[in-house]
Amino acid sequence: MKKTSIIYLILLLIALGMLFPLVWLISTAFKSPTEDIFTASGAWLPQNPTWNNFVSVWQTYPFGQYLWNSTVVAVLTVSLNLLFCSLAAYPLARLNFQGRDTIFAAIVATIMIPFQIVMIPLYILTVQLGLRNTYFGIIFPSLASAFGIFLLRQAFQSVPKELEESARIDGCSELGIWWHIMIPAIRPALVTLAIFVFIGAWSDFLWPLIVLDRPEYYTLPLGVAKLASALDLDWRLIAAGSVISIAPVLLLFVFVQRYIIPTDVSSGVKG
Repeated sequence: MKKTSIIYLILLLIALGMLFPLVWLISTAFKSPTEDIFTASGAWLPQNPTWNNFVSVWQTYPFGQYLWNSTVVAVLTVSLNLLFCSLAAYPLARLNFQGRDTIFAAIVATIMIPFQIVMIPLYILTVQLGLRNTYFGIIFPSLASAFGIFLLRQAFQSVPKELEESARIDGCSELGIWWHIMIPAIRPALVTLAIFVFIGAWSDFLWPLIVLDRPEYYTLPLGVAKLASALDLDWRLIAAGSVISIAPVLLLFVFVQRYIIPTDVSSGVKG
């Protein structure tokens, strides 16, 4: 019992340490200009909470446009990732063809390649395709991911073979099996991948910074960076802009976390 209590205490301290920056950010966003932020005498929580920082940021800078751009980019990135990764993972998991394992090994090996190595060739290709300063230019490097293919392949392999064989006996095509049988069976894995891809697309800073130079296409990370440089490090306004940028991700996790719980796909197989 004592050992368990010590483990819980350590985990609690780790959780508090990880939550501290978020608590400080939210607290700073609601503080008035007269309240201290950095000194030891400053209160952890705002004494006179105010929405003025959020109103000032929203009215002074086009955060509505930044929010729309980030939403479009994140939704399209998630949708295309789920489509392409599932189409690639299904044959790698369920079909037998020559070179399947070699192809899968080559795909997984690309996870070890840092983005900085392929960044310049990707930028050159993006410019040659005329995708600079476009939504599709931001999405282009993230149309599919090796991690997504690996994750969905493992999920497809866990689906009972009886479901696939029953559909094939009924005359269902391979594409029909993929859509009607496999996709519903791996919903938890799809939701998990969607969350990872959404967070990555929403918070990506480096690639949009490289491929965009028109402010009307800026995403929220670029908008917050512009805010930080323009407001001479007024941390209350910067914190307000940062809270606006992370709020959708937190809300997304709250609403979809219940779908991550694995379901028993074998329940559809008759004994």
